[in-house]
Amino acid sequence: MPKILIVDDDPDVLHTGRVVLEREGYEVVLASSRTEGMKMVADETPDLIILDVMMEVIDDGFVMARDLRRQGNTVPILMLTSIGAATGMDFRRDDRTVPVDDFQEKPLSPAKLREKVAELLAKKGAREDSGTA
Repeated sequence: MPKILIVDDDPDVLHTGRVVLEREGYEVVLASSRTEGMKMVADETPDLIILDVMMEVIDDGFVMARDLRRQGNTVPILMLTSIGAATGMDFRRDDRTVPVDDFQEKPLSPAKLREKVAELLAKKGAREDSGTA
C-alpha cells in the first residue's frame, strides 16, 4: 500500500489524517516541522506528501515544496492550509511559487481528503507507467 507523509505542526491534523488514511489501508508517517519533513522524505520515500503551509515559519510549506522540486523530487504534494482564510489572499498551485499537485483550504472533510489522496496517487501511478515520473 502507498506510504503517505503528513507534515503539519497541528497535532490534531496529524492524528486525524493518520486515522482517516490508515482506515483506507495506507501507511502513514508524520512530521511536525519542515526540517523533520525533509528528513522523513529522505528516510521514508513517501508516495505522497500532505503539507501544511504555515508551521514554524509562515511559509515553511512553500519553502519545503520548492526545495523538494529543486532537488528533482517529483512525489505528489497535496497542500492543505488555512492561509487563505487567515490572510484573505487566494493561493493557487503554481510551478514556481507553489510547486504542488493540488492546493486545498482547511478544513478538509475526511471524504474529500480520501478523494484527493486517491486522485493524486492514481496520477502518480499513471506517470510512472508512462515513464514520465
